[in-house]
Amino acid sequence: MTGTNPRVAPDLIRRHAPKLADLTDDVLFADVWQRPDLSPRDRSLITVAALVALGRDAQPTGHLRRAPDNGLTPGELAEAITHLARYAGRPAAMSATGVLASVTEPTG
Repeated sequence: MTGTNPRVAPDLIRRHAPKLADLTDDVLFADVWQRPDLSPRDRSLITVAALVALGRDAQPTGHLRRAPDNGLTPGELAEAITHLARYAGRPAAMSATGVLASVTEPTG
Protein backbone atom coordinates (compact mmCIF):
# COMPACT_ATOMS: atom_id res chain seq x y z
CA MET A 1 0.00 0.00 0.00
CA THR A 2 2.90 2.39 0.64
CA GLY A 3 3.18 5.10 -1.98
CA THR A 4 -0.36 4.71 -3.35
CA ASN A 5 -2.10 7.02 -0.86
CA PRO A 6 -1.84 10.77 -0.40
CA ARG A 7 0.99 11.75 1.90
CA VAL A 8 -0.26 13.21 5.14
CA ALA A 9 2.68 12.57 7.46
CA PRO A 10 4.98 15.59 7.81
CA ASP A 11 8.27 15.58 5.92
CA LEU A 12 10.19 15.66 9.22
CA ILE A 13 8.60 12.34 10.23
CA ARG A 14 9.17 10.91 6.76
CA ARG A 15 12.90 11.79 6.92
CA HIS A 16 13.54 10.47 10.43
CA ALA A 17 11.01 7.65 10.80
CA PRO A 18 9.90 6.64 7.29
CA LYS A 19 7.95 3.58 8.44
CA LEU A 20 5.98 5.70 10.91
CA ALA A 21 5.17 8.07 8.05
CA ASP A 22 4.05 5.15 5.86
CA LEU A 23 1.83 3.78 8.65
CA THR A 24 0.35 7.25 9.19
CA ASP A 25 -0.48 7.60 5.50
CA ASP A 26 -1.48 4.02 4.67
CA VAL A 27 -3.18 2.83 7.84
CA LEU A 28 -4.36 5.86 9.80
CA PHE A 29 -5.47 8.19 7.02
CA ALA A 30 -6.12 5.78 4.13
CA ASP A 31 -7.91 3.17 6.25
CA VAL A 32 -9.06 4.29 9.71
CA TRP A 33 -10.12 7.80 8.62
CA GLN A 34 -12.00 6.35 5.62
CA ARG A 35 -14.16 3.86 7.52
CA PRO A 36 -17.85 4.57 6.88
CA ASP A 37 -19.39 4.39 10.37
CA LEU A 38 -18.12 7.84 11.43
CA SER A 39 -18.06 10.94 9.28
CA PRO A 40 -14.82 12.89 8.76
CA ARG A 41 -16.42 15.66 10.87
CA ASP A 42 -16.98 13.26 13.78
CA ARG A 43 -13.48 11.84 13.43
CA SER A 44 -12.00 15.35 13.50
CA LEU A 45 -13.95 16.27 16.62
CA ILE A 46 -12.95 13.04 18.38
CA THR A 47 -9.31 13.46 17.39
CA VAL A 48 -9.11 17.06 18.54
CA ALA A 49 -10.82 16.15 21.82
CA ALA A 50 -8.43 13.26 22.45
CA LEU A 51 -5.35 15.35 21.68
CA VAL A 52 -6.54 18.19 23.92
CA ALA A 53 -7.46 15.81 26.74
CA LEU A 54 -4.10 14.06 26.54
CA GLY A 55 -2.23 17.37 26.48
CA ARG A 56 -0.54 16.65 23.17
CA ASP A 57 0.72 20.14 22.40
CA ALA A 58 2.41 19.42 19.07
CA GLN A 59 -0.32 17.40 17.35
CA PRO A 60 -3.46 19.57 17.53
CA THR A 61 -2.16 22.15 15.04
CA GLY A 62 -2.58 19.98 11.96
CA HIS A 63 -5.88 18.55 13.14
CA LEU A 64 -7.32 21.95 14.03
CA ARG A 65 -6.16 23.26 10.65
CA ARG A 66 -7.81 20.32 8.85
CA ALA A 67 -11.04 20.29 10.93
CA PRO A 68 -12.86 23.00 8.89
CA ASP A 69 -12.26 20.92 5.75
CA ASN A 70 -14.09 18.12 7.58
CA GLY A 71 -17.06 20.34 8.44
CA LEU A 72 -16.23 21.86 11.83
CA THR A 73 -16.40 25.60 12.37
CA PRO A 74 -13.93 27.54 14.53
CA GLY A 75 -16.83 28.24 16.90
CA GLU A 76 -17.59 24.53 17.27
CA LEU A 77 -13.92 23.80 17.91
CA ALA A 78 -13.77 26.55 20.53
CA GLU A 79 -16.88 25.17 22.20
CA ALA A 80 -15.43 21.66 22.25
CA ILE A 81 -12.24 22.99 23.84
CA THR A 82 -14.26 24.97 26.39
CA HIS A 83 -16.28 21.86 27.22
CA LEU A 84 -13.08 19.86 27.64
CA ALA A 85 -11.75 22.31 30.22
CA ARG A 86 -13.99 20.67 32.84
CA TYR A 87 -12.94 17.14 31.87
CA ALA A 88 -9.33 17.48 30.67
CA GLY A 89 -8.27 20.46 32.74
CA ARG A 90 -7.99 24.19 32.24
CA PRO A 91 -4.29 24.15 31.23
CA ALA A 92 -4.99 21.74 28.40
CA ALA A 93 -7.91 23.85 27.20
CA MET A 94 -5.92 27.07 27.44
CA SER A 95 -3.08 25.58 25.40
CA ALA A 96 -5.51 24.24 22.80
CA THR A 97 -7.20 27.65 22.54
CA GLY A 98 -3.84 29.19 21.73
CA VAL A 99 -3.32 26.63 18.98
CA LEU A 100 -6.83 27.22 17.65
CA ALA A 101 -6.16 30.96 17.53
CA SER A 102 -2.89 30.42 15.68
CA VAL A 103 -4.58 28.40 12.94
CA THR A 104 -7.78 30.45 12.58
CA GLU A 105 -6.64 34.06 12.94
CA PRO A 106 -5.47 35.71 9.75
CA THR A 107 -1.76 36.45 9.59
CA GLY A 108 -0.24 39.68 8.47
